[in-house]
Amino acid sequence: MGWNRYGQLGDGKIQANFQTNLPEQIVASNVTAIAASQDISFFLKVNGSLWVMGSNEAYQFGDGNSSHNTNQPEQIVASNVVAIAVGNMAGLFIKNDGSLWGMGANSSGNLGDGTYYVSSYPEVIVQSNVTAISTGGGHSLFLMGDGSLWAMGDNTYGQLGDGSYTRTNRPEQIVASNVVAIAAGYNWSLFLKNDGSLWAMGQNTYGELGDGTTNNAVLPEQIVASNVMSIATGNTHSLFLEKDGSLWAMGGNNAGQLGNGTYINSSLPEKIVTGNVSAISAGGFHSLFTKNDGSLWAIGYNGFGQLGDGIKYNIHVPPYVAATNQPEQILAPFNQISGKLSTNGNMQLSFVGIAAANYALDWATSLSPANWQPLATNPAGSFGTLVLTNTPDPTTNNFWRIRSVP
Repeated sequence: MGWNRYGQLGDGKIQANFQTNLPEQIVASNVTAIAASQDISFFLKVNGSLWVMGSNEAYQFGDGNSSHNTNQPEQIVASNVVAIAVGNMAGLFIKNDGSLWGMGANSSGNLGDGTYYVSSYPEVIVQSNVTAISTGGGHSLFLMGDGSLWAMGDNTYGQLGDGSYTRTNRPEQIVASNVVAIAAGYNWSLFLKNDGSLWAMGQNTYGELGDGTTNNAVLPEQIVASNVMSIATGNTHSLFLEKDGSLWAMGGNNAGQLGNGTYINSSLPEKIVTGNVSAISAGGFHSLFTKNDGSLWAIGYNGFGQLGDGIKYNIHVPPYVAATNQPEQILAPFNQISGKLSTNGNMQLSFVGIAAANYALDWATSLSPANWQPLATNPAGSFGTLVLTNTPDPTTNNFWRIRSVP
């Protein structure tokens, strides 16, 4: 969902007003990983193939043709890719032999190939033992198998964490060991250690480092001492998830992307959701998260429909803030059934299951013993929503079940 000016949604068309404000299915199955930037999207399939869609103006597809945008998924690498990252105008990926590859714009040295020249095809940056990657506005981070953190590219705000403001076009080691996760923001960096501590460095204009100040940091500083399990960064804000399932946020909040009910920046971490959050992601000025029940939630800027809530905002009409500053549910939990009695006496049953799978609706007047009678079999919609309408008999006890059909 969201902006589609360059075909980055991959739906085969350029949407009216260059956007869609509802989730639409792009690939039906076998996708294992996703990465998105402003104008481009990457994804992996189960066979290890890398696919791209959107803008290619800086050769970030790696297909050698900067004039070739695509509004449909295009395969770039046929197999063996295990991790992907896409930044402002460059892309990185890791193969199953641990080698790190890069392509696209390189004016800040963010590819780490020893030059500042664009790379129109994937090139090997590190031969082996790379385990994780992240790329931001003009810098890149990666982890090695020994837990060491490495960085390259723009360092205007100290985002490399090497104690200087000097850019580098070669990978340099920042932390020697114990790092388990990384996230490159636009001009800052976050990482986690194996003790659950959260560390940050770089730009802090909006409080995105979470240290209680707005001062930049050229060396890693500890923000949270323990219990952090995942991290995400946007353009001016940061998110992290603790082991108890709580969601925390800090930094820029001009579009409500922190989800704290205000539009005021926060230089200290704030707890946004108390528990049951399972995954997080930060866009430019919006945030997404999922809960343990499979439901999808969104907060922040929605000028292009990127929250997927079906609302079309006109950012030129008051109040001008095309945003929500509190979490709203976009997709319902899986495996949950709900009933609603309509005005004509019909009972509408809704169920969220697996998209395109078949489900049967059964009805019974008693459970002692159960006398289930099949009424209908329907496939779930594109996002797992199944709606069945039948008329209950008000003079009997009515029991309903939905079951999967092989």
